[in-house]
Amino acid sequence: MSLLDRYPEIEVAGTPREMGRQLGDATREEIKTFCEVALQRLDETMQVSRQRAQELSEQCLPAAKEYSADCIEELEGIAEAVDVPFWKIMLLQVRNQFTPEPDAGCTSLSVPTPSGKGAIVAQNWDNDPALDPFTIMLTRRPVGKPALMTLTQAGLISYIGFNSAGIGACLNSLPAPSRSRGVPHYFTLRELYEAHSLAGAVEAIRRAERAIPANIMLATPEGPADLEVTIDSVQVLRPEGTSWITHTNHCLHPELCQYNEQFPELIGSHPRKARIDELLQACSADPGVEEIKAALRDHQGHPRSICRHVNDDPDHGYWQTVFSVIIEPEEQRMHVSRGTPCSAEYELYQL
Repeated sequence: MSLLDRYPEIEVAGTPREMGRQLGDATREEIKTFCEVALQRLDETMQVSRQRAQELSEQCLPAAKEYSADCIEELEGIAEAVDVPFWKIMLLQVRNQFTPEPDAGCTSLSVPTPSGKGAIVAQNWDNDPALDPFTIMLTRRPVGKPALMTLTQAGLISYIGFNSAGIGACLNSLPAPSRSRGVPHYFTLRELYEAHSLAGAVEAIRRAERAIPANIMLATPEGPADLEVTIDSVQVLRPEGTSWITHTNHCLHPELCQYNEQFPELIGSHPRKARIDELLQACSADPGVEEIKAALRDHQGHPRSICRHVNDDPDHGYWQTVFSVIIEPEEQRMHVSRGTPCSAEYELYQL
């Protein structure tokens, strides 16, 4: 095993500001570079000027602070330690509010654990490989709240991971209306990690004035669940006809399926959904970690396969499966491949 196979592992603890400062001290150069890359990508892909980026970052601040003052305080600690203007740290949280990411093609699933006391949640994260240098495995131990471990880009308030109370979460893009102002998606995800139950997780999302749609695949103490989140509603999906649930990048809840006709399909979403269901159906029992690994390595339908590789598509050929992750909240651990799961081994990270 090479250290290059593993993401840098960082642990912070204390009050929100203390954790922010510790994280800023540990990842100062990564965060500074990530801020500049975010500004550059917004300018290149959407012609968003630095001034406009700052304006939106500041406009979202009141709603974000009302929703979670602790999140703002942690980000202030990061800005202080890194020595960058606060709006740049805020920009990392809101950059997806300029436009939904049309090329994200993530495939996610949640299956019951062998004990029946929770679930295993997993996904391939299809995105821009340029984000790899800023990606870390971050453990936070906040005062008076559940500990959480997230696979994230340095500087984000939250991302893919799990908490010590048995809640795990993976993320998919979802086609539905959005708005430029509102509580950042990553703030609602962070509040979700303070929950101890499915009901608590749902309430963390519902109470936000949300800006963008998203799909959140969950492992909960009550078993597998999925949240289709729009700016107006949070729809809860549970397994039907199987013990597990899967999702790609189109709406499944009957009240939201209208959006599938209004927004273009994201990178073969329907075929990927059919394929992951087919692979899990073929398992003789409920899928475990090894069966999930095999499913996430699948290449049927390349280049729009579950395991996605760089290809010559002029619009989104540079996107690939940057990492694959399998989360076991009951065991307090994650299995992660740094790169496509067909070419990189899964490494174990323990809370």
